[in-house]
Amino acid sequence: MAGSVFGDILKLSTWGESHGPALGAVLDGCPAGLPIDEEYIQSFLNRRKPGQSRFSTPRAESDKVEILSGVFEGKTTGTPISLLIRNETQRSGDYSNIMDVYRPGHADFTFDAKYGFRDYRGGGRSSGRETAARVAGGAIAVKLLSEFGISFITYVESVGDIKIDPEKFDKDEIFNNELYMPDKKAAEKAAKYLDDLRSNGDSSGAVVKCIISGVPAGLGDPVFDKLDAKLSAAVFSIGAVKSFEVGIGKDASTLTGSVNNDNFFNENGRVAKRTNNAGGILGGISDGSDIVLTAGFKPTPSIYREQDTVNRGGEDTKLTIKGRHDPIIAPRAVVVVETMAALTIADALLKNASSKLDSLRKIYLSDN
Repeated sequence: MAGSVFGDILKLSTWGESHGPALGAVLDGCPAGLPIDEEYIQSFLNRRKPGQSRFSTPRAESDKVEILSGVFEGKTTGTPISLLIRNETQRSGDYSNIMDVYRPGHADFTFDAKYGFRDYRGGGRSSGRETAARVAGGAIAVKLLSEFGISFITYVESVGDIKIDPEKFDKDEIFNNELYMPDKKAAEKAAKYLDDLRSNGDSSGAVVKCIISGVPAGLGDPVFDKLDAKLSAAVFSIGAVKSFEVGIGKDASTLTGSVNNDNFFNENGRVAKRTNNAGGILGGISDGSDIVLTAGFKPTPSIYREQDTVNRGGEDTKLTIKGRHDPIIAPRAVVVVETMAALTIADALLKNASSKLDSLRKIYLSDN
């Protein structure tokens, strides 16, 4: 299977299946000397792990990470960093009724069409559980970026048609409710909406927003490797993401150029913008302002209502899904969006180090 490696210089490889013995990641290309430990990585995995609220699957995995290589005496060595997360509470029997049946909204049919084989126990590699390995590796990218003053605010912007009120945005509230929403009243309303859906065996979609601050101007390339194109690939690689926008996104198509353009001005000797409709990226290159990303997640396809489908023999049948599933994906995906964005920005930062001769002179001809 191709396609399990992400990045150019900072490369993340993930491996493992939802119901296999373990999941894991190998992060290659991380500079030596970065302080990192299991406790730090675990803090990110704890944001993603299941069984934490009534809005996530009750599959109670600890998602405890083990660093197997690439770190010595609390710092990265510059060699590949290998990370292991063991699966502890698999219940493969929950999936016996779908062994030869395609679940609507899942990758069952397409996986079978491509490989002529599929791991029906939770979807195998196409399971959302694969993202635990991404988060483990991406947490290191977040740490690397923090060394350069780059930070993230990531949250659920809307659940169904319930949106946060920008006037009531409270950064501290994000971690005070089960839905990671920065608006207490919106979170309470969304929670009731989800409770009603759960009682009817249904699920909801949602929108996740990620704001990246402190990114210097000049990251990204102007043709095929545009920074927004790379970020799009990163976020779209997350299962259940159906839309991606930078800045005001598709709303730019409704504006005139005079309204959409972000006017520049001199801010204490620094080029700045009065607005940020572009979302921090111009011509595929970061412009120094906040990078603003929005990802739309579809409703969880594993619902408890009876659905029409077909089996591997092409016969019409009915299906009622069993098992342990999230009624909404987005709250646990917040940290996945954040870490995938971090991997992208960190990779661009490393690539950018060799974009100018002056930068190389500072490294190799410095007297320090």
